Amino acid sequence: MDITRFIVSQRDKALLVGDHGTYRKQLSRRLLVVRKKLNCSSKGRKYTPKSPITAEDIASNHEYVHLLLLTAERAWALAMYMKSTHAADSKTQGTTGSTKQHIVSKLQRASGYAAHLVDVLQDMERSGASIESVLEARAYQQSLQGAINFEKRAWEQCLTSYSETRLLYIALARSVGTKQDDRFKDLIAGTIDQSIRYAAHQLKLPRTVSIENVVACYVQRADNQYVAKVLELNPDLLQEPGSAAAKEEQGQSTDTPKTINWRSRTVKLEDAATAQALASVSAAESKLASFLDANKDLDRRAKAAAFDDVLIPSQDAVDAVKTAIDELTMEGVTQGDPRMQSLQITRTAVNYNLVEWRVGRNRVLCGEQDGATFESQPVKQPKKPRADGKPRVVQEESTGRKLTRLKEIVVLYDSTLQSLDSVKGFPGVAAEQAFVNELEAKKAYFSSLRCLAIARSHTLHDNKRNALALLARAAELSSRAMSSSFTESATKGIPKLEINSAQARSLNDLLERSVLQYRALVELENLESEISKNNGSRPVPVIERLDEYPSEGVDLTNLVTYPPKLQPIPVKPIFLDTAWNYIDYPGRPKKATATALDGKAEETSSRAEPKKEAKKGWFGFGR
Repeated sequence: MDITRFIVSQRDKALLVGDHGTYRKQLSRRLLVVRKKLNCSSKGRKYTPKSPITAEDIASNHEYVHLLLLTAERAWALAMYMKSTHAADSKTQGTTGSTKQHIVSKLQRASGYAAHLVDVLQDMERSGASIESVLEARAYQQSLQGAINFEKRAWEQCLTSYSETRLLYIALARSVGTKQDDRFKDLIAGTIDQSIRYAAHQLKLPRTVSIENVVACYVQRADNQYVAKVLELNPDLLQEPGSAAAKEEQGQSTDTPKTINWRSRTVKLEDAATAQALASVSAAESKLASFLDANKDLDRRAKAAAFDDVLIPSQDAVDAVKTAIDELTMEGVTQGDPRMQSLQITRTAVNYNLVEWRVGRNRVLCGEQDGATFESQPVKQPKKPRADGKPRVVQEESTGRKLTRLKEIVVLYDSTLQSLDSVKGFPGVAAEQAFVNELEAKKAYFSSLRCLAIARSHTLHDNKRNALALLARAAELSSRAMSSSFTESATKGIPKLEINSAQARSLNDLLERSVLQYRALVELENLESEISKNNGSRPVPVIERLDEYPSEGVDLTNLVTYPPKLQPIPVKPIFLDTAWNYIDYPGRPKKATATALDGKAEETSSRAEPKKEAKKGWFGFGR
């Protein structure tokens, strides 16, 4: 029946594009479709009593299960919508009064529908349900019951309900296999674990107590057939808190450390919670080392994801030390007390260890040689063959994808540099000048890598000048890092914050070669621009610019145009007017020409007549 998959998919689809109000509207529309399909719609009568769903109905059609789930989800969505609306309102102090009662009422209605589904599915012979479907329905009903107790602030009952929910989901995740348990892990990590942790905090339980121990203490084992069935199928699912088997199951070490080392100092661990947290870190480190040794062919993202199993207990160790220091401070213990001094050294050690693991995770994500080498990744080809039967052409990685990868690498370098800067604020670090110089050398090493990545992004944009400037800066930082005394031996095991001389030397050689290469490329670019400038349009000669003052001096090589070129020159318009009557121009009417000839004949005949005084010249004045 896939009850959990159905619920998770419905929530994800709706909450991806809207809020719980949108989810409720979608559920109402889906309910109408399901009721019409099952022929059980009210046909306009809203409050018509409906017959209860029986096991035979579910056996005949599984849509009846969806009907109950959609009805329960609609009531839950309305409760969550009211809760989120009042939480966003800054004028109200949370949800109180009638609103709180309304939210609890809707959650109780949702829990009632889920409980009815559990009761119907219990009769597996008539309903045809499997044991997994019954357990999924019970886990869903207990999660709603835990939400009710959470709103009522009944913290013990809340822990009881959520503990059973978590236990059932873990058992179901084991039964379906590793490839299909993501939906259960998302539910556990998203809502259940956070609610258990908050309820445990309200009951004043120590933070060092793991969620598994809380579940083992608060899950109801007596008169609970579901828990009994789960423990019958998985006897090792629930261990007694504090036992050796439970510690091994939780990744903890049975031997707690007594001392901790920080450079040349060794201090005793007097706080039990801190010692237990450090034992968990040590166990997680050994598991990570064995996992990476056994899976050397994994991609960098899968390897980096394995670091989370160490980062989480490392953060718990930091929190445990801080809690111990706060407790001593509240007791009035001064900073000069030996216990406080030991805790401060322990705090510096565990914080630096956490920084080392964070930087190591970033270095794994950067790739080979801490990201110094950057190669094109092959583009994934579709498995389906082409329709014409021809082989697919291997495509090169696009420029946009390369830029995206470079941006991700730069973000990782920024995170690493920020972590190194935070180390200087740890207690006692500023007093050790040798350690500060070592940190500065490591910071210069990662800063040079950051400049190299940004220079590559400018190279993809064909901006060689900026790339050369960044490479020169990276080479300067790398030379500064080379001056520090790194370890000569190669780093073995998991990469953290250690840098050996071979890595620094390899980076420095790469940067020097890149600087020489791009210096030559920039010089060639300058020569090409100069040649194109000289071979372009020649400026106007000086003889044609006599009306301009040469503020930048006279170019003596460009006085005149030589050799001279054939160029048009202006002609006086009067010459054209004189020839107008004697030239047969295209488009000129012939009448004008005949008139001119008649005028000439009259002039010949009038020569015998006595001459009359006439105007001289064309314009009325003498020549």
